Amino acid sequence: MRVLRQAVQRLMPPRKWWLFLFFGVAPVLACAPRVVYVPEPPPPVKIEVKPPKPAPHAVWIPGHWKWNGRRYVWVPGHWELRPRGKTWVPGHWKKTPRGWVWIPGHWK
Repeated sequence: MRVLRQAVQRLMPPRKWWLFLFFGVAPVLACAPRVVYVPEPPPPVKIEVKPPKPAPHAVWIPGHWKWNGRRYVWVPGHWELRPRGKTWVPGHWKKTPRGWVWIPGHWK
């Protein structure tokens, strides 16, 4: 922290470095994703009936269980248009020593 403060003081007027930390660094830290550990495993995945494909380049995003802070709730699957050259990597629950963690799906 001292090194950062010294670097900022060289660039900014004295006594103004705290403004940089408050308005420059704090918002970035506040946006960091929070990991939620769930003590119990999710229920088995539901079998879904896919509605008709709405477009030739649509990709089925499967449904999944979401932890709402008290219990698991089902998030139904849906069709999404595939971005050019991308592949959908499905989300999944991962068991860790601290509990179960949701790894979100994403386009790769």
